Amino acid sequence: MLLRVQSIRAETDTVKVFELVDPDGLELSPFTAGSHVELALPDGTLRQYSLCNDPRERHRYLLGVLLEAAGRGGSRYMHELVGQGDLLQVSAPRNHFSLDETARRHVLIAGGIGVTPLLSMVARLQQIEAEFELHYCTRELATTAFEKQLSGQRLNHKVRLYHDGGIPANGLDLVALLATVEPNTRVYCCGPSGLMAAAKAAASHWPGSHVRFEHFAPGVDGLAGQVISANGAFEVELAGSGTIHNVPSDRSILSVLLSEGVMVDSES
Repeated sequence: MLLRVQSIRAETDTVKVFELVDPDGLELSPFTAGSHVELALPDGTLRQYSLCNDPRERHRYLLGVLLEAAGRGGSRYMHELVGQGDLLQVSAPRNHFSLDETARRHVLIAGGIGVTPLLSMVARLQQIEAEFELHYCTRELATTAFEKQLSGQRLNHKVRLYHDGGIPANGLDLVALLATVEPNTRVYCCGPSGLMAAAKAAASHWPGSHVRFEHFAPGVDGLAGQVISANGAFEVELAGSGTIHNVPSDRSILSVLLSEGVMVDSES
């Protein structure tokens, strides 16, 4: 899709929210909570961003983009070179981090900009009147994107904010939060690698199907990106064809692609 940047809002000093709409005012492709889209930026790079608005909204996509000083340039391009009115190439939404709406209760854990896919989950869970709680970890209040949205009257008893001042031990106690495996409960986590590792360790005694993690790994040699799952398996999308291949934890990308008939140059 070729979408227009309708507006850009500074959420914090380092986070901007981009509103994308169809240039002709048409409805956009539908998406589900936890979805992401891929942007093909004018400089030739591909970047994936979670959709953070209510899935019921068909007139726009909202992307929260953190300016990463140590990143590969995509966030800097978005922050410094993309302006209101610009047109961007955007993929259809994809979802590897979906809600299990059959569960009775949901525990959402976010770190920093990892809150973006969880925002769409919050909207959906409110819609279906499911029981949930959101634990959102940041360094300080000033760096807490979407704080006003999450502190509204409808959510203030479901959302808990943690500001650790850069010392993880002063923040959320994941071991205590996930100590008891609760029936018909699902856990979702998205955030920086430290939080993800700590959450995986704290939830190691939970059934694998009850805990979901999402983070994007950099694309390499024709791969648009990888979405890593809780058990070490992941999905690979081929940038050229758009096909998605499931890679189990005990197999390599190469072996899966070759077994599925994808011609790949490799050394024996």
